[in-house]
Amino acid sequence: MEKRAATANKKQIDPKLNRKAWIVGLVVIVAAAACIAIYKYSGPAETKSPELPATALATDESAGSVVKSASPQMKTVSFEATIPNKSPNPPIKAPEGMAWIPGGEFSMGAQDPPDMDDVGMKATLDSRPVHRVYVDGFFMDKTDVTNAQFERFVKATGYVTVAERKPRAEDYPGAPPENLVAGSVVFAPPDHPVPLNDYFQWWTYVPGANWRHPLGPQSSIAGKGDNPVVHIAYEDAQAYAKWVGERLPTEAEWEFAARGGLAGKPFVWGDEFRPHGKWMANTFEGHFPDKNTGEDGYSGIAPVARFPANGYGLYDMAGNVWQWTSDWYRPDYYRQLAETGVAHNPQGPDSAYDPSEPGHAKKVQRGGSFLCTDQYCSRYMVGTRGKGDVDTGTNHLGFRCVMTLQQWQAAQKEPETRALHGQ
Repeated sequence: MEKRAATANKKQIDPKLNRKAWIVGLVVIVAAAACIAIYKYSGPAETKSPELPATALATDESAGSVVKSASPQMKTVSFEATIPNKSPNPPIKAPEGMAWIPGGEFSMGAQDPPDMDDVGMKATLDSRPVHRVYVDGFFMDKTDVTNAQFERFVKATGYVTVAERKPRAEDYPGAPPENLVAGSVVFAPPDHPVPLNDYFQWWTYVPGANWRHPLGPQSSIAGKGDNPVVHIAYEDAQAYAKWVGERLPTEAEWEFAARGGLAGKPFVWGDEFRPHGKWMANTFEGHFPDKNTGEDGYSGIAPVARFPANGYGLYDMAGNVWQWTSDWYRPDYYRQLAETGVAHNPQGPDSAYDPSEPGHAKKVQRGGSFLCTDQYCSRYMVGTRGKGDVDTGTNHLGFRCVMTLQQWQAAQKEPETRALHGQ
């Protein structure tokens, strides 16, 4: 664990606590917000809590700012056509709940955001230059992993998520014992407008918040089996993927799949945010962060598959909840890839590096969340990137899995794996 509660209340910081102690506090206000924010609302009693560094959360909307007028760094970019593999259909039936993604060569990266607020994220700066990438075909979950699916995993294995574990004193030297409390980060909107340059005003660390209690110990997932599971740290997602005989997607696989065969479009469905006035994803409407009007039908997380699928039959590849990928995060990685020509099945850099938090091990997160809004961030745009500490889950962070054709062919020999995939 590195920074589970990387969201500690700024006003309650104990100067004696080191960076790791930040993760464990009680009421913590954390990172960021609307476009592709990272957590959600709720919160019990508060106690002294450590502070979260401004960039500690991978899906953190505070990761930068998007500008209203393009800066010299944000030049118009061109995309070449996607070239899918010639044999788009697998030779065997797809696993239940998964879609076949043909793979092929495509332009990876982000185009200029149309018109964004200076306070939000520089959503395209770490998504440049646009470069050519090839990925092999693979199966991908049509939806994010749901509460019901994750519950089956927990019942079968007895697995305990990171958010449910009490932090160990040896991992957080100097932290007061009363601060070593299991919990997670939750979006806690104020009841009035606030300046958007201080995300500590709408994030809090909630003791007892976890996948079973997404808004805190008094909340429940009863009747929400088809909601995406949240408060999932990277190792939690890995554990589930291993159990079902799958794995997490690479960042390149995720983007190829999200684009659905389209090239250079700002959204997974095309050019317009609301084509013909239709809502295409679960995002934030109203005034961020204090009032979400829920005009798209949901003021918080939506059940999976409530919005149209993309060209490959995948749901919620923009909005609703962030999704883990297997790549380490580095802002300069695309420059490295661009120098190699067409990158074949890139697996991400060998190590993580975030210049704003050099000591944090972060993985790339993609897709944005229900907190996405053009008032503050733009990472629901298909080429943009998120980042997050591997030991931190939030109430707007989930995941989906992939499986190679070879993995599925091998799984045909394993009755248990076949049963998990409806075969």
